[in-house]
Amino acid sequence: MTDSPASVRPDRRAEIAAGLAHVRSRIADACQAAGRDRTGVTLIAVTKTYPAGDVVALADLGVTDVGENRDQEAAPKAAEVAAAGVEARWHFIGQLQRNKAKSVVRYADVVHSVDSVRLARALDAASASARDRPLDVLVQVSIDGDVARGGAVPDAADQDTGLAAVAERVAGADGLRLVGLMAVAPLGWEAERAFARLAEVAESFRAAHPHATALSAGMSGDLEIAIRYGATHVRVGSALLGMRPTLR
Repeated sequence: MTDSPASVRPDRRAEIAAGLAHVRSRIADACQAAGRDRTGVTLIAVTKTYPAGDVVALADLGVTDVGENRDQEAAPKAAEVAAAGVEARWHFIGQLQRNKAKSVVRYADVVHSVDSVRLARALDAASASARDRPLDVLVQVSIDGDVARGGAVPDAADQDTGLAAVAERVAGADGLRLVGLMAVAPLGWEAERAFARLAEVAESFRAAHPHATALSAGMSGDLEIAIRYGATHVRVGSALLGMRPTLR
């Protein structure tokens, strides 16, 4: 017999509370060092491979922004958390295949990883038929220009994967709402270099889309640098929840 999501072990809740206190302190210190208001940075708890009970514990501790990157795990977990009577704001942060769009729009409040016009079109169609309000979307930026790892390419003329083309498609969609940009530091790049480049891209992007001010960047190991360069959302898993369980 397995515990219900609402049955969070006291020792596990204490572990999460301790991790959360440490991460919140890091964010506060980073904001102070950058001369930023702490309220301008949202913590997204990345719960990939962690159980629904951890989401319930996080919500009880005041963290309701939750990130997942695999639809096959996220969809049932979101349903399990909802069945426990807990409200969470679900952020889909992983690479997304177009054939998963219909599933993702049913539980996600935000998708961070839109990186092509074709994906934007699929999400728009799915959102229009399954939701009563637009889906918030961040366009994922490829900092190094390698689209194989995901991300729309800044300053590229490609009509499917160029950043300008993707952003315009999202901004013009009835079922979507363009809220900003997301990026991951490329392999082999120092976080300082990556997020400095992202800040340049974001400045140019906001000139064309002044209301799309969200910037999702930074994870457990580099959140301070991301905040220094303007991140409004940091995506934290292991520093918050401990060593990640092995995927089966």
